[in-house]
Amino acid sequence: MSDAFFLPDGDRFVATEHTRGPWSREHQHGGPPAALMARVVEAGAEGLALTRLSVDFLRPVPIAPLTVRTETLRAGRRVRRVLVRLAAGDDVVAHAVALLVRPGKVETPEVDAGEPLPSPDVSEPFEIPFFRDVVHYGAAMEMRIACGRFGSGRVAAWMRQRVPLLPGEAPSPLQRVLVAADSGSGFSFVVDPQRVTFLNADLAVHVHRPLEGDWVGLDAVTIPDPRGFGLAETHLHDTRGPIGRALQSLVFEARP
Repeated sequence: MSDAFFLPDGDRFVATEHTRGPWSREHQHGGPPAALMARVVEAGAEGLALTRLSVDFLRPVPIAPLTVRTETLRAGRRVRRVLVRLAAGDDVVAHAVALLVRPGKVETPEVDAGEPLPSPDVSEPFEIPFFRDVVHYGAAMEMRIACGRFGSGRVAAWMRQRVPLLPGEAPSPLQRVLVAADSGSGFSFVVDPQRVTFLNADLAVHVHRPLEGDWVGLDAVTIPDPRGFGLAETHLHDTRGPIGRALQSLVFEARP
C-alpha cells in the first residue's frame, strides 16, 4: 500500500485504500477524485487559474484504476471552460466543468470577507467515527474541530492531508482544497449515520484566492428536507481567512 491517494500507471491513476469512503469498502470518498480531476486540468492550464470546479458524481467512484480525459468547451481571451470525464474502464463515473481565468493586475478595494476561524493550533484534534476500515480517507487526513459540535448541523473544522495526491508530488493549493471540501457534509450532518445515509450527488467549489499553507478550514452547515434531500454549504478558509465556497446536493436514504 502506498502513502498516496493515487498511483500513476501509464495514462491511468490507480486508487489506493486511502481514498476509501464511509459507505462502502469498494468506493471512494469524493474528495480525492475531485482533486485528481483538478490536477489534470491544472496540468494543461497554460498559466490560467482554476477558480471553479463543479463535479457531478454519476455513480460511486470505485477504488480501481481511473482515467481522466479533458475537452475544451470554450477558450476565450480571459476565460476557458473545460469538460472533465473520470472513467473506470469504459464507465464514466463522474464529470466536471472547470472554469479557468487568465490572471491580470487590477486595482481592487479591500473587502471584509469574514472573520478567520480559530487557528488549527487551538482547535481540538478529531477523527470522524463512522469509517469502518483501518485504512480509509479519514485516516489519511488530519482533522481538528475549530468550533461547533460534530454532527449538529453546523460545525467548523480544519483538515490537512497526511498523504499526497500522488507519490512524491506536492498538491497544488486547489487540489488541497478539493481533497477536503467534500467533507463539509461529513462534519455537519444532522442524521444518525447508523440509520440514514447522506450521500452527495455533486460538489461545486468556487475560490476567490489561492489557499495559503496546508490547512483547509471548513465552516459547514447542512440543511435537510424531510422529503429526502438537502444541501450542505461550506465556507472555505485558510489560516488567513475565507478563500471560497463549496456546495453539496445531499440525498438521504434510510438504511435497510
